Amino acid sequence: MAAESENLTLVQAVRDGLRQEMERDEDVVVMGEDVGKNGGVFRATEGLYDEFGEDRVIDTPLAESGIVGTAIGMAAYGLRPVPEMQFLGFIYPAFDQIVSHAARLRTRSRGRFTCPMVIRAPYGGGIRAPEHHSESSEAMFVHQPGLKVVIPSTPYDTKGLLTSAIRSPDPVIFLEPKLIYRAFREEVPNESYEVPIGEAAVRREGSDISVFTYGAMTRPTLEAAENLEGEIDVEVVDLRTVSPLDIDTIVESFKKTGRGAVVHEAPKTNGMGAEIAATIQEEALMYQEAPIQRISGFDTPFPLYALEDYYLPEPARIETGIRDTMEF
Repeated sequence: MAAESENLTLVQAVRDGLRQEMERDEDVVVMGEDVGKNGGVFRATEGLYDEFGEDRVIDTPLAESGIVGTAIGMAAYGLRPVPEMQFLGFIYPAFDQIVSHAARLRTRSRGRFTCPMVIRAPYGGGIRAPEHHSESSEAMFVHQPGLKVVIPSTPYDTKGLLTSAIRSPDPVIFLEPKLIYRAFREEVPNESYEVPIGEAAVRREGSDISVFTYGAMTRPTLEAAENLEGEIDVEVVDLRTVSPLDIDTIVESFKKTGRGAVVHEAPKTNGMGAEIAATIQEEALMYQEAPIQRISGFDTPFPLYALEDYYLPEPARIETGIRDTMEF
């Protein structure tokens, strides 16, 4: 009997999700710099070129605006393109295409056209990469109506969320935390499945404080919570989707604990921490017992190697932030 699941890394789950959707729907097309013969800079598309051919796994020029602009046209006329940006920090030349056209196509055409497109991008720090390779600019896309922004933290969620994203009728920014591409494995079903976009997951139940996080920061947040066991009972909520936010789960968790913190590696100002704190103020102010702590990267460009570990929130800094919140 064939195995029902396989022990996969996060990047292998990306490839498995892409392959199954390409098998299921011939309109799914993968495109980007080096995604074909080379299998992608992180080998996320390895083997797809040999299996599906050059008409469906397309090596493109190094031109992000052209890649996304072409994908928008393909999506408008019935295909389901999955363009890859080699790194999120390279997406800025395509920003106008994304926010001025992909995000607005449904509204502009009064529903006549949609843009079923998934823009994949490795994002975040932690791999000792040079400048522009460690960006966490998810908030820029969260601010733009018409876009969904998905950030998985486990192999299981990665495959299921990517499947949901490809099947979505509207554009999705799918950010893959490259720090944990190969950091751990998890049992992932061999069959195709969907994880709903817009639903957070409570990774750890707790009663003293709710900590909201996503992507690569989920693991150090859980580690911090475990380190504080017996001292502080920490609930950890993995957002999984930062647009749309699962406000119901956020508010329900906060009402239970009365205290909150948000952990993300993006800069602090105008990041997801600010949005979540404001949402809690609007929806659950009467339950609040302390200021909401933002444990984040700093308002600086992402540093080079010597300061990278200092910039990224790690368990000790997260524990300090949680303790500071509990002191109020």
